[in-house]
Amino acid sequence: MAHRAMRGAAMSVITAVSGFVLLTVTVVLGQDVWGVTYTSTQICAVKGSTVELRCTFRYPSTINGINTRVVKKFWFIRDENNEPVDLKTESEYRDRVQYQRKNNDCTLRISDLRESDSAEYKFRFITNDPRGKYTGSPGVILTVTDLQVQVSRSAVRGDFKSADLKCESSCPLPDNLSYIWYKNERIITGQTSNLLLNYLDPTNRISCAVRGYENFHSPSVVVKDVWDVTYTSTQVCAFKGATAEIRCTFRYPSTINGINTEVVQKFWFITHKNNEPVDLKTDPEYSGRVHYQCENNDCTLKITDLRESDSAEYKFRFITNDPRGKYSGVPGVTLTVTGPQLQVHVRRSTVNSYSNWKELTCHNNCQSSYIWYRNGHKLSSDEQYLQLNTFDSADSFHCAVKGYEQFPSPTVYAPKLPSVSVSPSAEIVEGSSVTLTCSSDANPAASYTWYKEDVINPLIYQNQHFFFSILPSDSGKYYCTADNDLGQKRSESRTIDVKYAPKLPSVSVSPSAEIVEGSSVTLTCSSDANPAAKYTWYKEDEDSPKASGHNFTISNIRPEHSGSYYCVAHNSRGRHNVTLQLTVREDFPKAAKLAVTGITLVVFLVIICLLVFFLLA
Repeated sequence: MAHRAMRGAAMSVITAVSGFVLLTVTVVLGQDVWGVTYTSTQICAVKGSTVELRCTFRYPSTINGINTRVVKKFWFIRDENNEPVDLKTESEYRDRVQYQRKNNDCTLRISDLRESDSAEYKFRFITNDPRGKYTGSPGVILTVTDLQVQVSRSAVRGDFKSADLKCESSCPLPDNLSYIWYKNERIITGQTSNLLLNYLDPTNRISCAVRGYENFHSPSVVVKDVWDVTYTSTQVCAFKGATAEIRCTFRYPSTINGINTEVVQKFWFITHKNNEPVDLKTDPEYSGRVHYQCENNDCTLKITDLRESDSAEYKFRFITNDPRGKYSGVPGVTLTVTGPQLQVHVRRSTVNSYSNWKELTCHNNCQSSYIWYRNGHKLSSDEQYLQLNTFDSADSFHCAVKGYEQFPSPTVYAPKLPSVSVSPSAEIVEGSSVTLTCSSDANPAASYTWYKEDVINPLIYQNQHFFFSILPSDSGKYYCTADNDLGQKRSESRTIDVKYAPKLPSVSVSPSAEIVEGSSVTLTCSSDANPAAKYTWYKEDEDSPKASGHNFTISNIRPEHSGSYYCVAHNSRGRHNVTLQLTVREDFPKAAKLAVTGITLVVFLVIICLLVFFLLA
């Protein structure tokens, strides 16, 4: 539901239950049945007190025939991801915020007010209708102030000094308030915001409070002199190339011996010449870069295009029309000029290693207000620390100092997908030196760990893994992980294939029993090699190879096949050979048959010869 325009306003001045109302404007927000009415649009309240921001709201009783009911109502001061953030969920307001729950009353009560509570507060309610959401905008501007004792006027007559004091705040409080003045924590005369001190005693500490809020009185001050320079800050830190402003207020007696005092010269200085302060505007190092903005009793020094050499102690001095009326604010303001060298420091949970909790710190040499960015988009946090309970490894973060967004910190992010390189990139040979390198884009810089697949324990905790003399057993798939305090990423696996010449071949004979003439015999050769070996069979004293391949088969083997055979295993990396002795035994039963046949034939011939002999005889 869009915010409605102001329809009418009735002005009045009231006092809230707690706190102080500067101006009350009864504001009706909305032009239809949706609306939020704030009793006050601006409230000024004293630090430490309790304030109520009152409002009522309205909405249609039915929408499209369905009864309307409020399902949520809350106050907020900021959005996150374009959604208002309930004030009760803000850690800074924990246990200090209460909502009025009855009917259409939407009063907010904040206790123990802090100056950081100063903001614009808006009320929002959500109904059971999907579009029934409404925010009262503009809201209520709350200013939380701390009372201060200021010297409004002073006088000097001889050695006698007097001063008019005023109890002031950063926002104007109602005129009808009653004040209490304290001297050394004891109440003294005074009902108004002004107090006349006829005698200045450096041992007296003066403070003030609003009646009814005595527990929240101003800081005590010692009014020991009517001459004074007060600096807004005694330490200023600024970036090189930027502009620095150093502010001060000064006071002096309104009259000296009955003569009105006038300031005839006011300037800033860092050096002396002949024991006299030198106006900064006359220093050539500051030519064209120094400006004074002085009005009434305020004076601001502005230095543009800051240089690191501008780091110094700056003091304000004023001179009056009285011959002795010269005063310098000592000590002064120390200005430190530094380069905008922001860094984001990352800390992750040390209690639970599985937790996603992270804390980022925007670090620089100056105390500043910060801006945080996630993936280039501004976040609502303005603290130096950013806590992350949920984190996506693709997220990136950086910070900047408010007012110096053009000088952001380096971006921090979890490691990107690591890349793996192998050196040398050519074929990997046994005995050579090989280096695996893992690299990943990460900030903070990543830590690396190397692993081999199917091996549980890590190999090494660094970005490079060295093989000074690589072995065939080192072949396999390797991967690395890159991690920092923001996350971890694993690389793709890289295969290492170690090439090597054939090892000493092993040979075998089948069958393994005695080799008999006429049988079939197979010689087998095998060798470990990468790439796989090729095999060639030779017989000693013969130049031509007998066979190629793992196996060499001799069918119907004969005794002349006996002898030394050797197998040569070879690949692109080298060769290795081994010799085998082969002995073939003659077939004995066949020889015996021949012998018997021969003997039988001889005997037969002898018998024939004898028969012939006897016949002839």
